Amino acid sequence: MLFTLQIALILVCLFYGARKGGVALGLLGGIGIVLLVYAFGLPPGKPPVDVMLTIVAVVAASATLQASGGLDVLLQLAEKLLRRNPRYVSILAPFTTCILTMLCGTGHVVYTMLPIIYDIAIKNGIRPERPMAASSIASQMGIIASPVSVAIVSLAAFLAKAPAGAPVIGFVTLLSVTIPSTLVGVLMIGLFSWFRGKDLDQDADFQALVATPEGRERVYGKSATMLGQRLSPQQWTAMWIFVGAIAVVALLGAVESLRPLVGGKPLSMVLTIQMFMLMAGALIVVFTKVNPASIGSSEVFRAGMIAVVAVFGVAWMADTVFEANLPTIKGALADLVKTQPWTFAIALLVVSKLVNSQAAAISAMVPVGLAIGVPPGYVVAFAAACYGYYILPTYPSDLATIQFDRSGTTHIGKYVVNHSFIAPGLIGVASSCVAGWLIAASRGLV
Repeated sequence: MLFTLQIALILVCLFYGARKGGVALGLLGGIGIVLLVYAFGLPPGKPPVDVMLTIVAVVAASATLQASGGLDVLLQLAEKLLRRNPRYVSILAPFTTCILTMLCGTGHVVYTMLPIIYDIAIKNGIRPERPMAASSIASQMGIIASPVSVAIVSLAAFLAKAPAGAPVIGFVTLLSVTIPSTLVGVLMIGLFSWFRGKDLDQDADFQALVATPEGRERVYGKSATMLGQRLSPQQWTAMWIFVGAIAVVALLGAVESLRPLVGGKPLSMVLTIQMFMLMAGALIVVFTKVNPASIGSSEVFRAGMIAVVAVFGVAWMADTVFEANLPTIKGALADLVKTQPWTFAIALLVVSKLVNSQAAAISAMVPVGLAIGVPPGYVVAFAAACYGYYILPTYPSDLATIQFDRSGTTHIGKYVVNHSFIAPGLIGVASSCVAGWLIAASRGLV
């Protein structure tokens, strides 16, 4: 009964915090932890300090890249690719937004690309819903394949502390599964989107909209583009510093001998990421004219700090409950996760929807899964399931996509759940999990 009440407390905090949005999710964890310790008498769990510090380092570097204008270089390159191949925008656009997220560590880069994708689609007679909904979903899927995302560094940190006897899955091995499986999922989204919905000339609602001069002007108004924007050498410098730092981190993860020995073992990748991300941000400040004061006001920095608070509150609260009740949980779920480990993916997906954050879902569920006996290989194989907040169209990138699509083809249906993002989301995540399992199996991880 006490355990049930404690789980109910967690769910109430998650529901209410997610409904309030912003930092409320992490702050509600504070209420939960106080009640768990003072009312239920549980010993406080351990907040994920390593994870939080890594998030801070990565976000600081990414925000510095954005403030310096280096992010505009990547966005302009992406637009050039799409405008040269407008016929294939439904497939190329989601790959573009996914790769941008993989490079920058945040799905918020999609906002700048959405009006460009809309312009390319509508000017070429392509139903905008096809590339736009797919691109919004793909931008979030790229998080679990990014070497500098909050979610992947959190997952790597938790895997590094897997229970004794479990196989150790390193940073590069983790990415060698999540990157190709994510790209498979994005491909499936693109192929589905190529044929979804009615063509514009057969869509009665669209034709009614453009039948009036005002409606036609709204739909086919001025173009959105970055191609005319002149990029300075300093913007290119910032971009190359950031991308170079990511490449060095990947190299150090692949070749352990390049890392210094600490206590007889190679320096951990968690500390390596922290060091090189801080250094990347510092080098951008040194070699460009970026105003340090503007870094803290950037969208990437704001979103990243919200993620830190969310991970802090949610993970600490969840760890307190599950660590205190671990014997009970093991007794109830150990056999299930051993015979049907795929059920972990379902749990991860549901929690992700509750908290609207991949990093928070990983922080809440991965330590629990590892503790009750979910093999680390399955955690990695089904990592894509940490993205489930497309189930309801409440996430900012999905709402922004609807607003940017002036044709009205990207929409929320009458029954709410029948919206433009549900099908590509389910297809992308499901196919990524299947691909992740196949890749993990071929590597002997499962």
